[in-house]
Amino acid sequence: MYLRYPQQRDARAFIAAATASRRLHGLWVQAPTTPARFRNYVERFAGAKSRNPASATHVGLLACRKHDDALVGVLNFSEIIRGGFQSTYLGYYALAPYAGEGYMSEALKLALQVAFRSLKLHRVEVNIQPANARSTALIRPAGFVREGYSRRYVKIAGRWRDHERWALLVEDWRARHKTRR
Repeated sequence: MYLRYPQQRDARAFIAAATASRRLHGLWVQAPTTPARFRNYVERFAGAKSRNPASATHVGLLACRKHDDALVGVLNFSEIIRGGFQSTYLGYYALAPYAGEGYMSEALKLALQVAFRSLKLHRVEVNIQPANARSTALIRPAGFVREGYSRRYVKIAGRWRDHERWALLVEDWRARHKTRR
């Protein structure tokens, strides 16, 4: 696995994969499925500002398989806050037909290296709808800790949805990373 920034030339493959993944994504996420939405996504999450770790406020990464460069998932850091906070929100989703194959676990490990080493953040927060067991199963082994519950937290598909708040701190990530070496 490797991670890379999305590019406009990915539009056709990305849109096809996101469209094929609609059933998989259900009400958890709404991936860009039109050329205009994909263009906006690339501009916001992979533009010049996103490529500078010191000034990035949004960073989008495509998870790709090494042996064939297949797009298997997406990981997005959003609302990166600097100063005393040094925090971000992480959103992610697998793309069909690669869900459940372990690729996102590997991609998450790589994305956390980006967050804590490249972006030099202190905290990564993930918000998960309570019924999304696959998402919880992805982040739990990475060391994320459930910190709370937010009622009617995010509007998705026209409805306000409850979410659980999970977070991973750099010192916890370092301790886990050190013991695995």
